[in-house]
Amino acid sequence: MLTLQAQSADDYHNALRAHSTVLVDFYKDQCPGCRMLDLALGQVATTPAAADVVLLKVKLETVGEAFFRELGLRQTPTLTLVRDGREVQRMAGYQSPAQIGAALTPG
Repeated sequence: MLTLQAQSADDYHNALRAHSTVLVDFYKDQCPGCRMLDLALGQVATTPAAADVVLLKVKLETVGEAFFRELGLRQTPTLTLVRDGREVQRMAGYQSPAQIGAALTPG
């Protein structure tokens, strides 16, 4: 799983256009659930389900709260799965490696 960092709203939109499957991790520094989710994402990153997935990390403190609100985000962590530029799934809160793997598996 290739990991990218979005430093701006433009980075976010460009990544969604450039890659067919993007798992977006919306997080902030002082968030215990975000740190736990990082560990789960690390476990999923080497699985076959994640082979063609790009992980896009979007930090609230970097891109700003207004951008988060624009996207309708209410909490961190939140994962969104984007396929071909369309959000197909949103998962709020901590997700286990099994939950993330299931979301990445097409079908």
